[in-house]
Amino acid sequence: MAPRHRHRRTTAITALAAVALAVPVTVGCSAVEKALDCAQLAIEISNDVDNLQDALTGAAVDPQQADKILDALDKDIDKVGDRTDNADVGKAVDDLQKAVDNVQKSVDSGKDPDLTPVKDAAGELTNVCSP
Repeated sequence: MAPRHRHRRTTAITALAAVALAVPVTVGCSAVEKALDCAQLAIEISNDVDNLQDALTGAAVDPQQADKILDALDKDIDKVGDRTDNADVGKAVDDLQKAVDNVQKSVDSGKDPDLTPVKDAAGELTNVCSP
């Protein structure tokens, strides 16, 4: 019976070792997935910013289109904030939200908004989200 008992112990030790090795890999993959999610959302935000610029510049300013894009931008900003606990990403998200809020106020009051802070904050978000 001793060999049989030893076989169970060896199997149990092997199983525990496999689990111990798998945990860091799983955690590592989770971190990579978060970084990729962040990067993907940063790209979406950059596209939103480009669309916003198109809606607010040129011959015909379209405030309704700008409002739609600002809403989409707010949703994408919320997604990034919800999916990360990284301090640098959090700061970039906060800066971007403030800049978007200022653009929204300008649009609401009929003024030409300054998109430079939005572009800068979106660029910073892209930098901190890059894997």
